[in-house]
Amino acid sequence: MAEYPASKLELSLSELRENYRRGVLNEASIGSDPIAQFETWFREARQAGLPEPNAMTLATSTSEGYCSARIVLLKELDENGFVFYTNYDSRKGRDLTENPQASLVFYWAELERQVRIEGRVERVSRQQSEAYFKTRPRGSRLGAWVSHQSEVIQSRKMLEVRLRDLEARYTGTDEVPMPDYWGGFRVRPASIEFWQGRPNRLHDRLQYSRNSEENEWRIERLAP
Repeated sequence: MAEYPASKLELSLSELRENYRRGVLNEASIGSDPIAQFETWFREARQAGLPEPNAMTLATSTSEGYCSARIVLLKELDENGFVFYTNYDSRKGRDLTENPQASLVFYWAELERQVRIEGRVERVSRQQSEAYFKTRPRGSRLGAWVSHQSEVIQSRKMLEVRLRDLEARYTGTDEVPMPDYWGGFRVRPASIEFWQGRPNRLHDRLQYSRNSEENEWRIERLAP
């Protein structure tokens, strides 16, 4: 079999590395509630001026195990879990309807931190979805009608024509209704892992997992 020399890209990739030194994560510095711990880290990410600290990777899978991942935005958080909004007919919406399990990852490179969440997914109530939909900019509300998300389209112009038609239809009013196919999903965490980069790749990893019998969180350290 012929051997090919490594490309310049491969050589440069092998040289890319950081030796993380910005923080420490230990059992004495965290609380018993992972949601409260997430809120602390999220607040620190905002205070650090990170762009879109609520951006998170959402990984989904069909019932046959075909996986996909994309960036979505966290829009609500409470003791029940992490909420984002989308088109229910999109690929992620179809995946979650078929297989209501998901994983989320927040990565805050400037702080050398990431948070991984795994859990079951459920739709939020239509009332909750409508309440959030009304807070969106008018253009985003119209966009929810314009885009049949994840479907193949002929051109960008098709979207622009649809948008102009909708703008004309709703001229003079800010009342744009929410589509029936649009709304929120909540990821109810079964486990939440906090990762802090450390020197020599000996990172700190503390994982909260739900004790189903006692409905309490167990904290364990994972090998890096």
